[in-house]
Amino acid sequence: MEFANVYEDRKRAESYARLEFPGTYYLAYRDLPEIFAAHVKGKDALDFGCGTGRSTRFLRRFGFAAVGIDISEDMLVQARVLDPDGEYWLVPDGDVSQLRGQSYDLVLSVFTFDNIPTRQRKVALFGGLSDLLKPQGQIVSVVSSPEIYTHEWASFTTRDFPENRLAKSGDRVKIIMTDVEDRRPVEDIVWEEEAYRDVYDASGLTVVEMRKPLGRDDEPYRWVNETTIAPWTVYILRRT
Repeated sequence: MEFANVYEDRKRAESYARLEFPGTYYLAYRDLPEIFAAHVKGKDALDFGCGTGRSTRFLRRFGFAAVGIDISEDMLVQARVLDPDGEYWLVPDGDVSQLRGQSYDLVLSVFTFDNIPTRQRKVALFGGLSDLLKPQGQIVSVVSSPEIYTHEWASFTTRDFPENRLAKSGDRVKIIMTDVEDRRPVEDIVWEEEAYRDVYDASGLTVVEMRKPLGRDDEPYRWVNETTIAPWTVYILRRT
């Protein structure tokens, strides 16, 4: 498969730029401040796959000096409009080698690896990110759980894609975001926990902690399956 970004599209980028933390997305970010406090010892941060800068702005809100990088110029245009004082860099093909000489206490990646095919490509990218860590640095990677592609959610629908249920690690799957105007399906690559752990091991990374955040009844959202099935998986990683 080619390494591509489904968000390299002006219409999708403009739609995505208006998205903050509604519904199911809220669960991807809810526990991050607690995770940062427990595992991250400094304030220099890199947001890998920053898109329109949502995660980069989130990091800055919690005191990080954050730089956002992405392979999509369309997304970065929106990030710079929303955050004129922010620092956003284009990294063609996701190649982080141009950042050599930089080092970070935290590398955050939210949903980025959902769109990166092949074990080889994932290992290469995680290896490159590992090289950018300070000695005590951590990678926090938020990815879609395989279950997100086979159930209904507050912010997503997959009912039109029953073939997702047959997908295994490395297969293409489709999902529709319901919190944005652009309802074209997003095509992702499903990747199971065992396969991610294999990638991390091959990249010289150790899983410090893994979380599967569930929705709670006291939260202001109309959960669908979120209280019993985790749509996201959060991995906290350090160099082995």
